[in-house]
Amino acid sequence: MLYPNTLEQKLGFDKIRELLKQACISPLGQDYVDKIRFTDNYSLIDKLLRQTAEFKQIVQYETEFPQSNYIDVREQLTKARIEGLALTEEDFFDLKLTLKTVQACLTFLAKRDEGRTGDGQFPFLKELAGPVALDPHLVNLLDRIIDDRGRVRDSASPELARIRKQIIAEQAHLRKQLDSILRQARQNGWIPDDMSLTVREGRLVIPVSAEHKRKIKGIVHDESNTGQTVFLEPAEVFDANNEIRELEYAERREIFRILLELTNTLRPHLEGLKKALNFLAQIDFIRAKARLALQIGAEMPTLHNRPFVNWTDVRHPLLFLSLQKTEGKKVVPLTARLDENGRILIISGPNAGGKSIALKTFGLVQYMLQCGLLVPMADFSEMGVFQNLFIDIGDEQSLENDLSTYSSHLTAMKQFMVGANKRTLFLIDEFGTGTEPGLGGAIAEAILEDLNKSGAYGVINTHYTNLKVFADKTDGLVNGAMRFDSEHLEPLYQLEIGRPGSSFALEIAQKIGLPKGVINRAKEKLGTQQVNFEKLIKELDIEKKVFAEKNIEVGINQRKLAQQLAEYTALKTKLDNEQKQLLNDAKQKAKALVQEANQRIENTIREIREVKADKEITREIRQELQQFEQKALKPEVVAAPAKPKEEYESATGPIGAGDYVRIQGQTAVGQVLAIRGKDAEISIGDLKSNVKLNRLEKVSRRVFKEAVGETEKPRMQGMDLNEKMMNFSFNLDIRGKRGEEAIVEVDQFFDNALMLGYPELRIVHGKGDGILRNLVRTHLRRYKQVARMEDEHADRGGAGVTIVKMRG
Repeated sequence: MLYPNTLEQKLGFDKIRELLKQACISPLGQDYVDKIRFTDNYSLIDKLLRQTAEFKQIVQYETEFPQSNYIDVREQLTKARIEGLALTEEDFFDLKLTLKTVQACLTFLAKRDEGRTGDGQFPFLKELAGPVALDPHLVNLLDRIIDDRGRVRDSASPELARIRKQIIAEQAHLRKQLDSILRQARQNGWIPDDMSLTVREGRLVIPVSAEHKRKIKGIVHDESNTGQTVFLEPAEVFDANNEIRELEYAERREIFRILLELTNTLRPHLEGLKKALNFLAQIDFIRAKARLALQIGAEMPTLHNRPFVNWTDVRHPLLFLSLQKTEGKKVVPLTARLDENGRILIISGPNAGGKSIALKTFGLVQYMLQCGLLVPMADFSEMGVFQNLFIDIGDEQSLENDLSTYSSHLTAMKQFMVGANKRTLFLIDEFGTGTEPGLGGAIAEAILEDLNKSGAYGVINTHYTNLKVFADKTDGLVNGAMRFDSEHLEPLYQLEIGRPGSSFALEIAQKIGLPKGVINRAKEKLGTQQVNFEKLIKELDIEKKVFAEKNIEVGINQRKLAQQLAEYTALKTKLDNEQKQLLNDAKQKAKALVQEANQRIENTIREIREVKADKEITREIRQELQQFEQKALKPEVVAAPAKPKEEYESATGPIGAGDYVRIQGQTAVGQVLAIRGKDAEISIGDLKSNVKLNRLEKVSRRVFKEAVGETEKPRMQGMDLNEKMMNFSFNLDIRGKRGEEAIVEVDQFFDNALMLGYPELRIVHGKGDGILRNLVRTHLRRYKQVARMEDEHADRGGAGVTIVKMRG
């Protein structure tokens, strides 16, 4: 149910209809625009949105889709139903072009399904083509009979070919005769030199001066405007002209016969042609919706089959288009959420602060969605479906019904309370105004209490303090405020949910320049309670800004802590692995030594027995065993090999591009590629990295060569997590990149972020036409680790930057 009847005009949807009509190619699509209706059918809304989203891709990226000859041939199809009536050549030409357009649309969709599994590339548009069964023989027949100029071809029948051939021959013979007569008359001076053969009443004639017209026998068919020249058909060519005229009549009869036969052939296919034409009308209509979506930056949000609002960066489409024409002005997007815990939003704030625009944005965007249109908001937003939409915006006072402004508001409130339920969205502008403030506020609070009990969802604009207090204390209600720069006394047009807003009436009056005494007396009359309330709201606004800055600092410190923790974890893991490896090596070596010692002891005993304990030989054997014990079994302290002194010596002088450097505390040596302020870009093998200059020490070329020689030896390569963490930035700039290059960089960036455990990433892609932005977001949706994506704050890049939130 919708209320009032003028809802579309009040929200501005009538202007959306006009924009859609302008985007249509033909009256076929425009008729569908007139049929747009609000619906609460979830399946239908979802299908309409997906059709438009698919066509949006076609408009953006496909150039092969047919974009012309969307001709309205409904009248021709109606005429074809009448027995004995033949369509004209023009009718068949329009029908031929239309059917070729339908055929091209079907071919396009079929090609996009080739080699694909599942439903193909455009399943919802393909579903539209399902009922269309276009007979290719009929299209070929039309093409065989009607040429590309819209005339019946000579080859349409043997008789027509014979007649036209004979006409050409007779016309050539006639022209030859007339040329001879014209030449003779010109020699006699009866015809001006600049005149030639012409046609009058379908017959070839010659121009003759009026004074000499009786010197040539024949019939005068016409004369010039001045009367000085007559157009005469000589008697010698009467028969030839008559013959041509008879042939032309025969040609017309044959063409009519062919067209009548073609109409009769067409008649059994009229139902199928009607479906094909309806398909073309829907295509024109859906493309108009897609073109409008691109025009206003609309997306398809996540749809829920229940009342729900979770909008991010929603914009009023008409205001967006209007400000596009004004240089330097942009729409400030709104972000809002209405759910079971906060169903009714009470918006307060100063006049001209954007409350009414915010309210109309809620109504128009929800109405557009439930009419099957994409909506201008972030694509990860969520929208629900409402059964009823009630609005009270503007003035409904009526002289006929004797309604004042306030009476009209109360009439609307009566309708709201009667029809409101859990699937209702109501919008009320300037709630309670139009009568004495005390009484108006009390009645408004009572109505609000009743609407809250109904379980309805809603948005209300008000200046009444009692409603702000009531919202703060009542479950299901939540306060919101249009932000205001209290320092410069300028509206920011930003909706902030969770706190009430001040009207800033006294501050604005002071800025305008009202006398200070008037303002002070106003404060006294207002009372300390109200003044303190307004002052408290103002102070809270300032405190919120301070805490927002503190939150940024805390976030930075948390990231530093996470970095240090990752470094510690990586180092501990490395040391544990090295310790385990050393212990394993020592155990293996000890085991081998014990085995060898046992073997030698056994051999010694056997040799002693064999020589029957000869003392001299026994002494020699014992000496050999002692030597083995000293060499192999006693622990040996091995000092680390001393490295050349110059390997650790730093070269002198400041570090510049081309110098060889080593990161302090590490053995890896690289070369400086460039110096950027306090950072240096260095190359270590195939790895490039940015490192602070104060962490680098300069080394000699000899040290660099020796280090490179070592790295060229085949060995297992490890990964320095500390270095990666140190040089990793959560901000990636891909502006100016081609699509393929950007995706490769995004993948590398995302892999590093996952490995290092970053909770939030920032990708700068620029605004432009939004192509790179859509490409990146579509690609990132494939990662299950992505929780959601959103635009950056307007002050820090807005839609030109995507913030990626990772799952915990």
